Amino acid sequence: MDATALEQRLRDRPDDVAAWRAYGVSLREQGDARGKLIELQQRHACVADTARREELAGEIGLLMEEHRAGWDAELPTDVTVEARRHGFATKVAVEWSDEAPALIERALRSRFVTALRIKPGVDEVGEDWGNEEEHYDEDGIPIAPPPIEADALATLDLGRLVELDLSYFRIGDPGAKALTAAAGDGRIETLDLRYCGMGDVGLAALTASPNFAAVRRLHLQGNTVTAEGVRSLGGLRQLVELDLRYNRIGEDGVDALLAAPFIGSLKRLLLYRDDVSDTGVQKLASAPQLPTALRSFWRSV
Repeated sequence: MDATALEQRLRDRPDDVAAWRAYGVSLREQGDARGKLIELQQRHACVADTARREELAGEIGLLMEEHRAGWDAELPTDVTVEARRHGFATKVAVEWSDEAPALIERALRSRFVTALRIKPGVDEVGEDWGNEEEHYDEDGIPIAPPPIEADALATLDLGRLVELDLSYFRIGDPGAKALTAAAGDGRIETLDLRYCGMGDVGLAALTASPNFAAVRRLHLQGNTVTAEGVRSLGGLRQLVELDLRYNRIGEDGVDALLAAPFIGSLKRLLLYRDDVSDTGVQKLASAPQLPTALRSFWRSV
């Protein structure tokens, strides 16, 4: 298998030890120090002797220290590495600006980048909506903060991503709608939308988009989602982890959640009593469709 085919295989199967070993041989033939790093890290993972593990860890650390800057120079300026495997960047972060879409496009050409975090620009952070007094109208309905202009999200190509992190980037409903227009292959499994200023309309747009049909882990903490938004989650049939904390979904939201097709497959469900009401807690504690571990948790709340 040639290097290009190996790289595609490793993007699709990043835990394939044999493929990494073969790729490491190819890298060593090219004089790339990451080939040696792959060998050392795979040996470290298999060694039981404590002293030998420490020795290998020291070799790995020195190799990383010597070459990290050069490896990261393959990425555009203003792109930072948040996670890596065998020296290669796998998750990168870009601060939002007029230049961000072009930077993101270039960063996603890197061999093994499949996760992206978009951070709010310094001038766009503004009021820390999530830490101020909660904002509700006279009927107790959450008020969304003003969104950041993010229409350019529609120009992105999300095709290689398996993780998209927009936490604290206040895209609001307009930005969520823009994301649905982005190019994509529907591979994203982790979607982090904490404190994005998004409500029911934006959530419904995302859950109806083929770009996000494969999402398994969804983080919605600190938005303005209500029971109506929870009803739209039924389109995400592969969910195993859902964070809805600090969204006033109420008893009706619990009813919608318990009717969702993914409810029996959930492994994590993050909510607070104030989010669902006392009656909502009782329903979660007694719901037969909820996995036993989660139901037991609600019995103890």
